[in-house]
Amino acid sequence: MVSDATVYVILEKIHHVLGDNLMSYTRLILLLLIAFVIAIPTAVTAFAENNADDILGDWIYTDGPKQVKINIFKRDNKYYGKLVWLKEPNDETGKPKTDKFNPDPTLRSRPLLGLEILRDFVFDGDDTWESGRIYKTDEGSDYKCKMWFKDERTLYVKGYIGISIIGKTKEFTRPVEWKPAK
Repeated sequence: MVSDATVYVILEKIHHVLGDNLMSYTRLILLLLIAFVIAIPTAVTAFAENNADDILGDWIYTDGPKQVKINIFKRDNKYYGKLVWLKEPNDETGKPKTDKFNPDPTLRSRPLLGLEILRDFVFDGDDTWESGRIYKTDEGSDYKCKMWFKDERTLYVKGYIGISIIGKTKEFTRPVEWKPAK
């Protein structure tokens, strides 16, 4: 925080340079306003820009008793996500949960842990990972999908049919132990 004494010294120096000329003060204020108007959007844009790899790592989704952790990784310049943790990893018989709702009967016995549920995402160069797909294990359905950040610890994942206006958005969060890359 800048002290009152510092502000007073700065104002005295400006007064010494400009004198009592009101027009000089007006020009100074106008220049400061222009600099402010130019600087703020640039700073906001720089903060809002994402690096394509900012999405990599672990993300947690919680919906009541349902809790999962996915790991988003990169392969061949596309982004994928696999289930790496389930709050309830076993079914009612005590065996690991499987992809039992898959429409393909030959895939119903594959374990949910390690299953790729997000695939083929491409970063748009700005703030969205798009052109991907999401697989909903609880219904065996596959949807178009896109992802974007709310902030550095919150990721929105939207599954949809057809156009993205129609669909559901889910909120994933970074685990507490996560630290942003420097």
